[in-house]
Formats: sequence, C-alpha cells, structure tokens
Amino acid sequence: MAEPRSRVRMTGKERREQLVRISRTLFAEKGFDGTSIEEIAAKAKVSKPVVYEHFGGKEGVYAVVVDREMQRLLSLVAGALNAGHPRVRLERAALALLQYVEESSEGFRILVRDSHAASGTGTFASLISDIASQVEDVLADQFAERGYTPTLAPMYAQMLVGMVALTGQWWLDARRPDREEVAAHLVNLAWNGLTGLEPRPGLTAASVRARAGLPPPGEPAPRAGEKELKELEKAREKELKDLEKAREKELRELEKAREKELKELERQRAREQREHEKLAKEQEKQRAREQREQERLAREQERARQRDERLREQAGPREAANVPGDQQG
Repeated sequence: MAEPRSRVRMTGKERREQLVRISRTLFAEKGFDGTSIEEIAAKAKVSKPVVYEHFGGKEGVYAVVVDREMQRLLSLVAGALNAGHPRVRLERAALALLQYVEESSEGFRILVRDSHAASGTGTFASLISDIASQVEDVLADQFAERGYTPTLAPMYAQMLVGMVALTGQWWLDARRPDREEVAAHLVNLAWNGLTGLEPRPGLTAASVRARAGLPPPGEPAPRAGEKELKELEKAREKELKDLEKAREKELRELEKAREKELKELERQRAREQREHEKLAKEQEKQRAREQREQERLAREQERARQRDERLREQAGPREAANVPGDQQG
C-alpha cells in the first residue's frame, strides 16, 4: 500500500511547523512513548520519510516541541520578573505561569508528563531549575537589602518556584478558581507566610493594570504605584504589629493565669503542710500523754509493790511475837 501523500504543497518551513504542531498535540494526548512516527505522518498526511527528513525521528521532533515550550514559558516568567517591586514580580510570575497553563495546556502537559531521554536532563525538573536560577538573582538582591544571608537565595528560589509550579500542575485540571485568584492566594502564602495570611487576598494595582493589558504607566504612575505598595506594606506591618501585641497580651494573660494557679497551688500546699504539721504535733502530744500515763502507771505500780513489800516486812516480826511460849520451846 502506498504511503499517504499530502495534497497541499508546502514549503519546507511550513511542513516543519505543521509536523511540530501535530506532534505537540499527540505528545500532549498520549505522551512520548504512546506516540509513533506513523501517527504523526498519518495526521500530517505525509509519508514517514518526510518526518525523518525534517527531524531524524520521533526523538528529534519531541526535542523541538519541548524546547519551544520551555522557551515560551521561560520568556513569560523572565518578562514578569522585570517588574519593580518584589511583590509585583512574584504576582506577575505566578500570573505568567498560570497564563501559560491556561493558554498552552498541551505544552504544559508535555512538560510535566514526560522526562524522556530525548528531553535532555528531564523537562519539568530542568524547567524548574532554569526558572529558579532567574528567581535566585532577584531573591539574592532582596536578601542583601534586608540583611539576610544571600547564600540562602538558591534554596529559597527552589522552594518558591516549586510551590508555584506544582500549583500550576494542579490547576491544569482543576481550573478553579480563576488564575487571578489562584495567583493572589499563591502570593498570599509566599509573601505573608502561614502566620500572616490575609483573609481576602488580592493582587496589587500594578499587577491588575498589567493583567488588563494597559500600557506601561509613565513616570508619575510608578511613583504612585510605589507609594501604594509602601502604604500596603505599612498597613501590613501595622497589622503584624497588632497581631504581635495581641499575642504578647495573650501570653501575659496566660502567664498571669499560670502565676495565679501556681500561687494557689502553693497556698494549697502550705495549708496541707500546716495541717500535716498540726496533725503531727497532735500525734506527738498524744504520744507524750500516753508516755506520761504509762510512766505514771509504772510509778504507781512501783509504789504499790514497795508498799506491799514493806507491809510484808512489818508483818513478819508481829507474827513472831504472837507465837505462844511452848510453841516457841
């Protein structure tokens, strides 16, 4: 049976783009191992040698697809990291990733699904590493400004990018809530931490403006945006201080309650000790009384014995004097 031939004349560049587009869809649906050259050629209505001629095999076309998806996502994230304030950078980077997930679902599925040898070091892992290396520079500058150790920036970059990337992987199928809300919650956790989460997080005005597709603001606008961010930061600091004061007050109340409890326990122990000492004294007095009573009885018995003994001694001579003479002879 003859190989299928395309009925449409295409230039070499057009044919190559067609094969990349078709392969991208198949890789997203079936993965690298589940896709064959035969399927790619059949979808493009060309013979298998045409695919081999352009890419050398399935690995070649797969590598091109992966490289394009990675470059597109990296470009979006890199552009987001050019924003001024660190919080705006984080918001726009999260929005960029979620935008890519929403608009290029097939590409993201390819990146997170496969780690075939054709992709080099592994698509998703290398993607996170590449993005983290860009975030690392931003974090290092912020760490230095805030007095933290800049050498820890790579570790924090991996944590931050991993959190955002895995959230994007989850949102690929969930798609709820919308990406702006997901980004706001991501930044809420990353920026404020678990102990300072905002109950109703939202994006800053700068990110909302960029998301709406408005042109970059002029010179006065950045100052206004910076002022707004400073106000937000001040409000956040005040909120944190209030929370800290509330915690300190609560700790003081707990400490007072604990001290009161300890004092009450101490008073209870003192009462029990006094009762014990009182009981011990009563017992000692009782023992002393019993001892004195025993000694008194012993003395009376001794006196009675001595009295009886004297009486016997006195009775002896009287009995001898009362005996008749003949009885004495």
